[in-house]
Amino acid sequence: MEVVEFRTVEQDLGGRTIPAIVPHLSGVPLPELLRRIELPSARRDGQPELAGGYAGLATGSVRWPARHYLGRPVLSAFGDGDTVLLGCGCGDWGCWPFSARVTVADDTVTWSGYRNGHRDWDYRDLWDLTFDRTGYEEAVRATAR
Repeated sequence: MEVVEFRTVEQDLGGRTIPAIVPHLSGVPLPELLRRIELPSARRDGQPELAGGYAGLATGSVRWPARHYLGRPVLSAFGDGDTVLLGCGCGDWGCWPFSARVTVADDTVTWSGYRNGHRDWDYRDLWDLTFDRTGYEEAVRATAR
């Protein structure tokens, strides 16, 4: 199973700094992981600079006690139950969102069905990620601090 942390970082958005939550998978920031996965598709589109160009989500709406990361999304790019995991590097989550379906089961939480808001990029190299529910919920609760 995968290990996730939801780290609060200070994010510079064009001269203003805000606290934002960035998921880390086994210590790797999700935008960095996505850059590696998106780069071939972005190169084919002639825009390699777009790969991994995401920012964390402002803490105000998604940190605990919000259930955003637990299958009750506060931010949904497609309105079909998807959960926005990262927003655009400009600071507007809806401008260039990265989302997944978050499925909560008795013992696990799974991310699947990855999409971004503007490109039909190939996310096959980002397999369904399954987390131990207890550890995952502890990581979500840590966002309250």
